Amino acid sequence: MSRHVLQGRTEEEVLWFRRRSFVNGAAAWVALGGFGSAVAQQRSNVVELQGDVLVNGERLRPDQFIQSGDELHTGPGSHLVFVVGNASFQVRQNTRTVVERGASINTVSVLRLLTGAVVSVWGRGTSRQILMPTLTAGIRGTGVYTEVFEQRDNASYFCNCYGLVELATANDRRISRAAYHQAFMSEPSPTGRVLVRADAINHTDEELEFLARLVGQRTSWQITGRRVKSEGY
Repeated sequence: MSRHVLQGRTEEEVLWFRRRSFVNGAAAWVALGGFGSAVAQQRSNVVELQGDVLVNGERLRPDQFIQSGDELHTGPGSHLVFVVGNASFQVRQNTRTVVERGASINTVSVLRLLTGAVVSVWGRGTSRQILMPTLTAGIRGTGVYTEVFEQRDNASYFCNCYGLVELATANDRRISRAAYHQAFMSEPSPTGRVLVRADAINHTDEELEFLARLVGQRTSWQITGRRVKSEGY
């Protein structure tokens, strides 16, 4: 299994994909035809729910359907895995995020991360963003890990695990092309927020692989058979 440095997270949080409840739920999700079938059959798009999760201020039920436009809030010890359109998400504990509506109720145009952390895989598409307190990312087909560090003046951590991403802060802008984990932190400076390179923290390859499978995809390293970090950005 891949090993990344943990900062303020636990082994249990990053090994959620090993739980029998998720393995069974993921197998059933794929076997039943994924998101399109869930919509057609009016089934839930929640693959796994653990602990207390609020959707628009009300407790989320396992049989409930999460749709774009919803605000999600996970409590301590909670986590959530769900799919909307061709995008899949794993929401860590103590996270507040909004999945904003795209061209239809079944597509996401913006993932707005207010606090906490989210792992996500996105199929190909246009005009989609991840918005964080100090960083904005324009994404296409990619897998990413995002986390907000409230104790560090809302520093925004963004790992482009694979794909093409356009990153921007108030005073810095980068294009990231990655085949294997290219990470950045938005840190304060005398002239505003700037992007600095960072280590891969608080997430694993296997998380991305499982989330990709939920939307009928594979990660770049699964396709090429190589786990090589990109040089430059």
